[in-house]
Amino acid sequence: MTSETPSRQPRRPRAVPSPASSPESDIVYDDILNLLGEQLGATAQDTTPARTAKRKLKGVTFEYEDDPRSVHSFAGGAGYSLASNWFTQLLPQLFIANGITKSQLCVFLYVAGGQRPGTGIAEYTQQEITDGLNGLAAKKPGAKKITRPTVNRAVRTLCEYKWLESAGNGRIRLNVTLWFQGNSAAQHEVLAQIAADHNNDPSAFPHRIGPEMVHHQEALDLNLDGEVPEPVRRKRTG
Repeated sequence: MTSETPSRQPRRPRAVPSPASSPESDIVYDDILNLLGEQLGATAQDTTPARTAKRKLKGVTFEYEDDPRSVHSFAGGAGYSLASNWFTQLLPQLFIANGITKSQLCVFLYVAGGQRPGTGIAEYTQQEITDGLNGLAAKKPGAKKITRPTVNRAVRTLCEYKWLESAGNGRIRLNVTLWFQGNSAAQHEVLAQIAADHNNDPSAFPHRIGPEMVHHQEALDLNLDGEVPEPVRRKRTG
């Protein structure tokens, strides 16, 4: 007796539910995140380079192609950083899956943007981070403010994830495999120093990046219609 393989029925698309409200009162951090985004775009300029440049020399016109070594053009005067493509994809996936909170995202982006070029170090106390984020919020009338205890919890959690590390004396070391301002030679020097500081321990900072169980394939497999795998779902702490 033969059996027939049942035909595979096409999946009907699932309706995407409205975002669930958060115990941390998301509206507090919406204002700060919006302001961070506005600040990034406020000074943006046209970065499209001219195709050619003409120079005259005794009636002769020469055409020069774009110099591949020319510097990048970015908004603002604080320079720019290089970020891991994997990490910049992981951030929104974690956020949608409640793997990170808005307060943690605000704190991480603020610290990452304040690192000293070529060092992976940002010189901030937790009070300075609080004041800096609230300085952004103050630009929007009626915006809520972030509290120092919330920043403290966010920094502690980001250190557990090995995205940040305390470097002492009001300094925070960034995981430079995720986000780094500087060239590759400087990054390798920083990585060598970090390895020496941690006795070349493969389980220490900046390795084994958290949150636990959320890495490249697991993050890509997140079900974004609200069915969040148990290892990803976390209770918001601030």
